[in-house]
Amino acid sequence: MSHRIGVLGSGSWGTALAVHLAGTGHDVRLWARDASLASAMASSRENRHYLPGIALPAALHPTADLATALAAAQFVVVAVPSHGVRSVARAAAAHLPVRCAVVSATKGLEEHSLLRMSEVLRQELPNCGELVVLSGPSFAGELARTLPTALVAAGGSGAVVEAVMVHFRSPALRLYGSSDVIGVELGGSLKNIIAIAAGVVEGLGLGHNALAALITRGLAELSRLAVALGAQPATLSGLAGLGDLVLTCTGDLSRNRKLGLALAGGQSLHEFLAQTRMVAEGVRTTAAALALSARHGIELPIASGMSDVLAGRCDAQTAIRNLMGRKQKLEHA
Repeated sequence: MSHRIGVLGSGSWGTALAVHLAGTGHDVRLWARDASLASAMASSRENRHYLPGIALPAALHPTADLATALAAAQFVVVAVPSHGVRSVARAAAAHLPVRCAVVSATKGLEEHSLLRMSEVLRQELPNCGELVVLSGPSFAGELARTLPTALVAAGGSGAVVEAVMVHFRSPALRLYGSSDVIGVELGGSLKNIIAIAAGVVEGLGLGHNALAALITRGLAELSRLAVALGAQPATLSGLAGLGDLVLTCTGDLSRNRKLGLALAGGQSLHEFLAQTRMVAEGVRTTAAALALSARHGIELPIASGMSDVLAGRCDAQTAIRNLMGRKQKLEHA
C-alpha cells in the first residue's frame, strides 16, 4: 500500500531512506534546507554532494519547501543532524498534518539540554501523532544500493511501530520492533564515541586484540549509562546497541571512525572538520554523554579519554596509555 512520506534532511542518511521508501512504492518528498541542493537533485536525479552514484527514483521529489514536503504526509521521517533537529522541527510544526506519525532517524543527543531526539521532537511537535525511533547498524550507501540491512523501530504505541515495520520494509530492509525507545536511542548515540576511539586504535596500529577489547569495554561503558537512564539491558546487546557499535567501529564508511584515524595521525579536530561536509555525531555526543554521566554518577573512561583528545588536552597515544594504566578490577563489577 502506497503512502505519502515526507523526509526531512537530505544528507546521506535522509537521502538513502528517501530512495529506499520511494523504491518500495511510496510517494516521497525529500526536503533539503539548501534550495540549490534541492534544485540540483531535481534536475540531475542524484544527490551528488552526499550520496553520489545513487539514482533518485521517479517517486522521490526533492523540495526546499517544508509545506510541500509535509503536505498530506502519513509518515514524516526526521533525518537531520542532531544539532539541527530542534530548529527544523520548530519550522515544520505549522505544516505537519495533525496526528501524523513521526519517525526519528537521527542518532545523537542535544548538546545543551542532553535530551534524546524523540524528546526534542515531542517538545517541538506537540500536535504530532506517535513518535517512532529508527536505529541500528546501517550505512546509507548500502541501504540505497539495496544491500541487506536490519534496523529496530521503537515506540510507545505497538500499533504505530507495527505500521512502520510493515510500510518501511522491503526485501533489502528487515525491521524489528521494540518498546525500549530510551535504549534504542542511546545505543545509536553513544556508540559513536566508541567509534572515534576505534579509529584511534586502528590509526595507531595497536592491533586486533586492542580493537576487540575496546569494542567490548565500550559496550559495557555505554550500557552502564543507558541502563542508568532507563534502557533495558537486552536492547544494548541487540541491533541498536552491539550491532551498531560493531559496524561503526569497524566499517570503512564510518565518519566517527575516520575522525579517530585522523586524530591518531596527528590531525586536530578543527583540521578534520574543515575538510569534510559530513557530520561526525560522536563529537557532540561525547560532551553530552559526559554531562549525563556526571549527573548520574556513571564512570565513562573511554568517553573521557576521547574528550581529552578531541579538545587537544592530550594526544591519542597518551589517551590510550592512560586507559591501559587504569586500576584493574573485576570485569562485571
